[in-house]
Amino acid sequence: MLGLNIGIDLGTTSTIVYVEGKGIVFSEPSAIAYDNETGGIMAVGKKAYEMFEKCPDSVRVIRPLENGVVSDFVATQHILKWILRKILGFGIFKPNVIICTPSGVTGLEKRVILDLVTASGAGRACLMDEPLAAAIGAGFDVHDPTGIMVVDIGGGTTDIAVISMGNVIASESVRGAGNAIDEAIRTYLRRERNIIIGRKTAEWIKKEIGCAVIRQNEVTLLARGKDYVENLPTFFEVSSVEVFLAMSDELGKIATAVTRVLEKVSPDLMNDLMKNGICITGGGANIFGIDEYIEGQTGIKTYCAEDSLNCVAKGTGLAIKDMDYLENNGYVFKTREEIKGYNELDDLS
Repeated sequence: MLGLNIGIDLGTTSTIVYVEGKGIVFSEPSAIAYDNETGGIMAVGKKAYEMFEKCPDSVRVIRPLENGVVSDFVATQHILKWILRKILGFGIFKPNVIICTPSGVTGLEKRVILDLVTASGAGRACLMDEPLAAAIGAGFDVHDPTGIMVVDIGGGTTDIAVISMGNVIASESVRGAGNAIDEAIRTYLRRERNIIIGRKTAEWIKKEIGCAVIRQNEVTLLARGKDYVENLPTFFEVSSVEVFLAMSDELGKIATAVTRVLEKVSPDLMNDLMKNGICITGGGANIFGIDEYIEGQTGIKTYCAEDSLNCVAKGTGLAIKDMDYLENNGYVFKTREEIKGYNELDDLS
């Protein structure tokens, strides 16, 4: 196929782009800022996210994906078009794009995402399951008939899948992951400490002292917020134990979903998983003790992938290099005309 080959991990929190021959060329928040008076685009990515919850009424910042699904189609198209223009410059041929989706999206959602990508400037587009891309990016040989299990903890969704011979055998997508944990921290502090904090502060607290298991040595963090009673700014100290308590319910949902997927697999596949272990990818793999927590809940050896945040994007890049693999496993590139005339929505991926 003519044109540059590009892989996109379009996430709720961030968008990561892999270009064949160059590697990862873009990794920034999924955000866009508009001028409310003119309707023009002011910023995309990191610059737009820096304005989030801080901008005046004349500026509108949108994070167009929610729980792994597009909630604002126009804003998503603008982000994708901006990224593709930045990468392609004045290139003549339209690119071929692989874009990843959570394993639980519907046929209609798949069609919408494909249409958005082609409307944004892609010549042909192809969908790929996030857990499969994550497994490839983590270094697994997905062609092998040996079963592997991946838990991809992103911002909007946690995708759990058992993979064998290049196919997803059993999977589940939990709509709520990193962002849900951030919200749980905010809720806990408002309820227990009468302190209001923003989403960015909650995310910072999670990254700095968040933990899936209680740390041997408790750590604390000095943060800024707003007193709920007096409605005035305040400094406060929060401990890793408090953050653990705040996060525990959301982490429990992930562990429960992992258990449900394990219940679906055959005894022989379970034997493979016991040997190979569970691999955690995505930004959530950086939560302290998350591997120990999942292992304690399942009884299966668990570990975090190297460069876990970029596993999905790297996986799309490696898949692009092997077009025969994509075609043999039913991953078909389609033009916008083919997408609009396609009726079998559930077969798009």
